[in-house]
Order: sequence, then structure tokens, then C-alpha cells
Amino acid sequence: MRDATSEFFSELDRRGHEPLLQNATGSVRFDLVEGDHTDHWLVTVDNGDVAVTNATAAADCVVQTDKSLFDRIARGEANAMSAVLRGEVTAEGDLELVMLLQRLFPGPVSSRGPTGLVDAEGGSDER
Repeated sequence: MRDATSEFFSELDRRGHEPLLQNATGSVRFDLVEGDHTDHWLVTVDNGDVAVTNATAAADCVVQTDKSLFDRIARGEANAMSAVLRGEVTAEGDLELVMLLQRLFPGPVSSRGPTGLVDAEGGSDER
């Protein structure tokens, strides 16, 4: 069974091109700590073209947090920006890239309708 973090990054990689990142270029490495182990996810963006790998390569920005917190963010159960403000997530480097990538995280579970989708105005996709 795959966890929320793996699903999030796999889906992001499958998209190939993300219109919300059309004007962005750079890389962000997510270092997700779980006990004495750290998973590394490298997200590279080139004018909206997105690629994701498990790599410890240098990046324009490095984000570090607890893996369990990132799982909650990936499920829409926690807000990434709130976690940054609480000091639960640290970021070094080009913070503009992190702000742009934040748009790709799911919204709060409470904002989704029965289908789990939120429309462009922030309302649910109920019919």
C-alpha cells in the first residue's frame, strides 16, 4: 500500500505539465524525516513541465519536515503554510518556488464535496 506522500509525488510526476507552474523554473528537494531515515523527493520545474525523482541532488530550495506531517499535508489534512509558520517545516533557498508548489497540495478535506473535488471558486463539485 502506498502512502499519501508517494501518491502525491507520483501524481505530480504523471501530470508532466502543470499550468499553475507555467512561469516557474527551478528545483525543490523535499527531505522528509522519519526516525533516523530521510526520504528525498526532487521536484524539477521547467516552465510548467514537472519531473519528480527520488534524489539527494542539489536544488534551488530544500524543504525539510517530518514525514508524517507531509503525509497529512498531501491528504489535505494539514496546511503547508501554517506548518511553516509554526516552524514544523523549514525551507532554505528560493522560497518563491515553494510558494508556487504549495498551490498543488490538496485543499482542506472540509472544503471538498462528495466527489472530493473543489471547483475554481473554492466550492464543492456537488451536483
